[in-house]
Amino acid sequence: MKMKDNNSKIDIVIPWVDGSDPEWQQEFRKYRSIATGRDDNSEIRYRDWDNLQYLFRGIEKFAPWVRKVHFITTGQMPKWLNLNAPKLNFVRHEDFIPKEYLPTFSVRPIELNLHRIEGLSEQFIYFNDDYFLLRPVKPERFFRNGLPCDMAILDTLPMGGPRGHMLMNDMNVVIHHFHKNIVLKNNLWKFFSPRYGTQLLRSIPLMPFSVFPGFRNHHMPQAFLKSTFREVWEEEEPLLREVSSHRFRDITDVNQYMFRFWQLMSGTFHPANIVKGTCRYTISDRDIYKLAAAIRAQKSEILVMADSEDVSDFNAMVAKINTAFNVILSEKSSFEI
Repeated sequence: MKMKDNNSKIDIVIPWVDGSDPEWQQEFRKYRSIATGRDDNSEIRYRDWDNLQYLFRGIEKFAPWVRKVHFITTGQMPKWLNLNAPKLNFVRHEDFIPKEYLPTFSVRPIELNLHRIEGLSEQFIYFNDDYFLLRPVKPERFFRNGLPCDMAILDTLPMGGPRGHMLMNDMNVVIHHFHKNIVLKNNLWKFFSPRYGTQLLRSIPLMPFSVFPGFRNHHMPQAFLKSTFREVWEEEEPLLREVSSHRFRDITDVNQYMFRFWQLMSGTFHPANIVKGTCRYTISDRDIYKLAAAIRAQKSEILVMADSEDVSDFNAMVAKINTAFNVILSEKSSFEI
């Protein structure tokens, strides 16, 4: 008997900040001057590319099955945002993050406390504001039989740097809760699913390790269960409280990847090749024409755009990207006034 998919209620969560807001900048600099965090907290992380409306247009056009979009900000609103949009839940930091952790200028406290958002569905997809839909996507790309779609491909962690420290912190937490042999015994077919194709070649050389060295990570929309967040909080509350208290990024942080690793090790996922249908470009002088062409041609279902320092003319770059988006997403969505 075929199991019926329980994908009727899937939400999207999007955190956003307008780094060009003078009031926000003033508060950012005030707290940064006394911050003790050891990580990259440069303002380039927060600059606004003025293309958020195309993310919302893509969701409405290419994923009409989404139940709600939970849009998280400090209280800032794009001038075009329609607060009365039927599928919009406008969420301020203070609405779900405990007040002792505010204000925050790090995405970590936001990510770690997502399960506290009022009305968030059990199944949700975590988006960054640099993810865009270019083609129709089905709910089965993200969830099957009520489980997040993911791929348990082993990989070595990057050494050094903020990202390497964070991923190591995430893995160190999770491996204390799961024994590798038991995980594989209970979920062998999920770790060696033929759906992964050649990706499996990454895992095989790392299988002899006594513990999982790490998992291949993907900067792309991530499917989660809200119950996973609650379970991890029950097991690691002191750590999550400590990280939530960091106003800026710190090399001791954990982030949302820890919840993903937890889902993989607990077998709470459906094996799928989630990288298929995704393309990634860096916003740079060198790659801008390739990026714009990929948008116009709707090269993939999901586009990920990574910011960089290699931008000589910011305003010109914004214009090139938005002109390309407007070719495929010219009509306003219900999320716009």
